Amino acid sequence: MAETSGSAGRPARRLLIVEDDRELGQMLVGLFAEHGYTVDLALDGQRGLHLGLTRGYDAMVIDRGLPVVDGIDLIRRLRARAVTTPMLVLTAFGDVTDRVTGLDAGAEDYLVKPFSIDELLARVRALLRRNLDQAVLLRLGAGWFEPDSQVVRLPNGEHVTLSGQECRLLRALASRPRQVHTRAALRNGVFEGSRAESIVDTYVYYLRNKLGPGVVHTVRGVGYRVGEL
Repeated sequence: MAETSGSAGRPARRLLIVEDDRELGQMLVGLFAEHGYTVDLALDGQRGLHLGLTRGYDAMVIDRGLPVVDGIDLIRRLRARAVTTPMLVLTAFGDVTDRVTGLDAGAEDYLVKPFSIDELLARVRALLRRNLDQAVLLRLGAGWFEPDSQVVRLPNGEHVTLSGQECRLLRALASRPRQVHTRAALRNGVFEGSRAESIVDTYVYYLRNKLGPGVVHTVRGVGYRVGEL
């Protein structure tokens, strides 16, 4: 279940909160909505994983002790699927070992409960500033690919928005231009070992429909690449 809230009148930063304490989660939704964010709430790690993979967020606040999928495992799974959204771990575990585990899993920050509301807001703002400063731009032929915003800027000035899966596939290809990626490697790395043999071909087809036929190249009998050899 996800509940969404936000402010009207101006573009809002999108925030995902993954917190199994319903009362605390609802309080955080209201808090961030009051400060101009559009907020989704997931009450367990599995729902958080689904939302993190299928929707674009500017930041995530993730509780460590989650049901179904633990918060640390959730972060690792998202990072393994090329999700680069900055993440803050919100948890009752505060010793050095716990902090190191969270940071090594791929989180950018770690805040221990009980916490100050002002400090939480400030830390999320800091995450957003760092993410903006470190925004990724990947050259894509004569255009540019912005993975964090899931947008491709074409040479004619048109901006094309990709789905989450399309973005992850293109990022895997574009981050290593001219390298040939096998279908099996893409299926396991981008689609988490999907059993659908044709899933990579299907999403390459989607990308070509949106970006034109000259961006993703087929290497017959092997897989795909971007960039000229």
